[in-house]
Amino acid sequence: MVVTIKDVAKRANVAPSTVSRVIADSSRISLDTKKRVRKAMKELGYYPNVNARNLAVRSSQAIGVIMPSSAETALQNPFFPEVLRGIGSTAHETEYSLYVSTGGNDEQLFEEVKRMVYGNRVDGMILLYSRVADPIMDFLVEANFPFVVIGKPYEQESRITYVDNDNYHASLELTNHLIDYGHRHIAFIGGTTDLVVTMDRLRGYRSALKKANLDFKDDYIVHDEFLRSSGRKAVERLFSLKKPPTAMVIADDMMSLGVINMLEEFGVDCPEDVSITSFNNLYLSELIRPALTTVDIQIYMLGVQSAKCLIEKLKHKEEPAKRIIIPYSIKFRNSTKNIN
Repeated sequence: MVVTIKDVAKRANVAPSTVSRVIADSSRISLDTKKRVRKAMKELGYYPNVNARNLAVRSSQAIGVIMPSSAETALQNPFFPEVLRGIGSTAHETEYSLYVSTGGNDEQLFEEVKRMVYGNRVDGMILLYSRVADPIMDFLVEANFPFVVIGKPYEQESRITYVDNDNYHASLELTNHLIDYGHRHIAFIGGTTDLVVTMDRLRGYRSALKKANLDFKDDYIVHDEFLRSSGRKAVERLFSLKKPPTAMVIADDMMSLGVINMLEEFGVDCPEDVSITSFNNLYLSELIRPALTTVDIQIYMLGVQSAKCLIEKLKHKEEPAKRIIIPYSIKFRNSTKNIN
């Protein structure tokens, strides 16, 4: 037998209209009444018709999550499943569904975002990246569509809510750690140059070298995707130089895994011959040998806070733009050596 709103109302000893208001999470209904109605719903096995409710309130009760480029490539990096876990935990608590983008390239992704917006498929979006001159971000700003960015926007900071780490100072601190250990030939391996996070981490690295009166060498800078294969390619380039680096700042743990594997093939030992520091503190960073010295950026919390910010924007249309900085910490492990 199908359970109806009237059955729930009878069990909770309230009017059917009160049940409807509880389902809509109306602020006019007391907390005690909400608890009593929800208890009755659970006991009777009643599930609201979400589609009908959403149509009535002009809401999809869904959040769009936009991956950088191909989701298939992005999900090779454990950063993305972990940040999705954080977003999902908050979405679950507030009864929002997630709509994760699967665009194969930038053009397809842009088209998918437009379909989400114009088709009313989602109430708001979370961008899991911040890219220079990003047409998607520009489109969302122009359309006045609610969205939050994980990462610092390349411009219009005052108008865009974002959640990020202080990547500049984290990279500065990481590079200083290597300088304090006596290293003077330090390479930087980062993501692609259109990513704001790459530029912030490169700036921190450069500032540390400048303050220590060390030369900035273009030969020591490598940019590629945040993938294990990119780390392998970086080693081939850096260790074919006349003067290879004795230390590296690597902008992602997945890259670091590729670097360590390739170093073994070159017969170069970490940390005896080269010290490695990294970012993200993925679960693998503590399991590999040597365990990585890396920046813990609290990936899960990036996801949680981005979802909270977006849902606040959805509930309160006039909510001002926010800038949330998640604290970082450096996990000092065995991948660096003091050569003083």
